[in-house]
Amino acid sequence: MTLIVNGEKIEDSVIQAEYERLKPHYEQTFTGQSTEQQKAQLTQWSKENVTERILIQQQARKFDCEINPEEIETALNEAKKQFANSHRPDEAVDALDNQKLKKEIVLKIKVEHLLEDVCRDLPEPSDKNIRKFYNKNKDNFRTPERIRASHIVKHINWQTDEKTAQTTIEKANQELQNGGVFEMLVQKYSDCPQNNGDLGYFTRGQMVEEFDDVLFNLNKGQTSDVFRTRFGFHIAKLYDREPAKTLPIKQAGEKIIPTLKAENKTKAIENYVDELKNKAQIKEA
Repeated sequence: MTLIVNGEKIEDSVIQAEYERLKPHYEQTFTGQSTEQQKAQLTQWSKENVTERILIQQQARKFDCEINPEEIETALNEAKKQFANSHRPDEAVDALDNQKLKKEIVLKIKVEHLLEDVCRDLPEPSDKNIRKFYNKNKDNFRTPERIRASHIVKHINWQTDEKTAQTTIEKANQELQNGGVFEMLVQKYSDCPQNNGDLGYFTRGQMVEEFDDVLFNLNKGQTSDVFRTRFGFHIAKLYDREPAKTLPIKQAGEKIIPTLKAENKTKAIENYVDELKNKAQIKEA
């Protein structure tokens, strides 16, 4: 059965290609449905996607816009590179047909310009909508607890065995207990003395688990005992702790506005496509 959109016949192979493209993304969606039901649903979605794409392309061909020749050449060269690296020889052969490829590229660029025009006069997200999105998604604007710490570390590697590393770190710890200044002992003993061992701010999960288990249980200004991780032996000092918090709406708005703009563009394009479908002659023959 052939799909015909405004008199333009769509090959079954185009719908089948869309079917194969969608299939991996929707495997979890079909839980509980029979194989036949799954195929029917995915086939229907494939036809709808192809129909919408064809309707947009038909409008793009009629859309009056200027296209920079350099933009076409750049896209053409990029396409040739991609095809040249492809493991599919049929694609590489198609790429040699410059006129065909150029035609496809021009259409793609015209589609982009058409959709830009559809979204050209969309209003900026209102304060009301920003606040509504913020209140609905507050959990997404929480920053986790983070700490700032420094450490003395003796690595265990081909240069330093475990016994030597442990003896050295214990010596550093003894000097610390006798009143030594942590930052000076970093310079004297640590394998990573840069910035006095300062690791900056970090959250749970950025360091190895053994490190987090010690550091996140220290109080501000407290120094740990010697402890072991997969990298070697450490002594750590906690400089600062910032509790988990929710970003104020002013800061969150910097992330919300692009999201709302993208949603508005998607909605505008969907409405535009719906208008095209309402006016179109679509049938299967």
